[in-house]
Order: sequence, then C-alpha cells, then structure tokens
Amino acid sequence: MIIDTHCHIDLYPNPEKILQECVKANLTVISVTNLPSHFEMGYPHFKSQKRIRIALGMHPLFANLHEKEFKLFLKNISKTSYIGEIGLDFSKEGYSTKEIQIKTFTRILENITDQKKILSIHSRRAEKEVIELLDRYKIKSAIFHWYSGPLYLIDKITELGYYFSVNIAMTKSENGRKIIQRIPMNKILTETDGPFTKNNDAISKPIDVKNLYQYLSNVWEISSYEVEKVIERNFSNLVSNIR
Repeated sequence: MIIDTHCHIDLYPNPEKILQECVKANLTVISVTNLPSHFEMGYPHFKSQKRIRIALGMHPLFANLHEKEFKLFLKNISKTSYIGEIGLDFSKEGYSTKEIQIKTFTRILENITDQKKILSIHSRRAEKEVIELLDRYKIKSAIFHWYSGPLYLIDKITELGYYFSVNIAMTKSENGRKIIQRIPMNKILTETDGPFTKNNDAISKPIDVKNLYQYLSNVWEISSYEVEKVIERNFSNLVSNIR
C-alpha cells in the first residue's frame, strides 16, 4: 500500500487528473487544503472516495485571511475527520502574523479538542509553541508534516503519541536525514507535499512515495516490502483513533 499523508491535490495544474491517477493506482492519500474555502471547492470531488480524503485546512501563511475564513472552518468541520494543513510558522516568511496565527490555531484546537480528528501540522520555527498547544488541548492524533525543528523535541512529540510525515526532499539535506534517523520507526509516515517537492526534475505526485520507501529501506536495513508494511501499520494505528 502506498500512503501519502500530506499533499495538495487541489494545487496541481490539473487536480482532477491527479485525483483519478490516485484512484486508479489504489493509493491512500490525505489531500490537505490551505483554507476552508479551498476545502469547499474540493469536497464534492472527494466525498465519494474511500481511500483518498480531503482535509480541512487553515494554513498559517494565509493568516491575513483567517478571520474571514473561520466561519467556513466551523461550517465544514463535521464533513471530515482530517484537519490540515494547520499550525504555526514563525520563520521570516510568517513571523509578522505570529499573533493572528496563535489566535487561529488556538481557536481550531478549542473546537476539536473533544472530537475524533487527525491533524496535519505545520510547525516551522514554532515547534515548542505547537507542542505546548496540542498538549494543552489534549489532542490525541496529529502528524508533524515535514518537521525541521530541533532533534531533541522529536522525543517529546513521540512521547505525546504523535507521528511525523517525511518526504523525499528531507533526504536531500543533512538535517533532514538526521531527523528521519531520529524518528522511531513506529512513528514515521510518508508524504510528498506535492506539488511543492520534486521527484528528480518533475513535480512530485503521490505515487512517488514509493521512492521514499526505498530510502527508508536503506536507513532501516530492511526490504522495501517491509518498509511498506511498517508505514501501513503506523497509518492503521493512527486511523484507529478516529473509528
């Protein structure tokens, strides 16, 4: 089973073509969105799919639209068990909207704290703050997407029961490789973050997760088939929390 827990199908040049390719290949995909209005546009195309789900998002780098979009978030929250991409971004790109981001992320967590949801989390340069808020609101199921923070915080995140989704772009840097090696095998999931990553010179598609399986095979010194089974088991354990 090929599993892509974080990609943006709606942002490909031809989203419907990518969706049908995923269906034909029998992939398991979580298609995140950046705003509730994007979720509303995509939802009709996903609602009949069994293995491909659309997630309700509120990306931190779209903070200037959060207040306008929040009613739509609440309106659509019952339509999906998957929430993402959400979180905080205190990098140079996002720091100016730090307070808006914290307010929005807190409001989201307040509204889902007692619900069975799986969150796909953005935490760039804000890892400690994200961890503290997830813990405060007793969030049970979360995936740290493309984690790039300190290695020592990986231990805290796994202690809280959360997962990490890693992608092929992370294997291209020393820091990314160190992060992948630090994550416990039973807490790793796979992603592409397409169309924001590349497979060789082409835009990554969900099917390209299989290339990451080969990388993990080398790191863990097990076969690609065994890697596939590890990821499948991890995902099954995660999803059991919303059943």
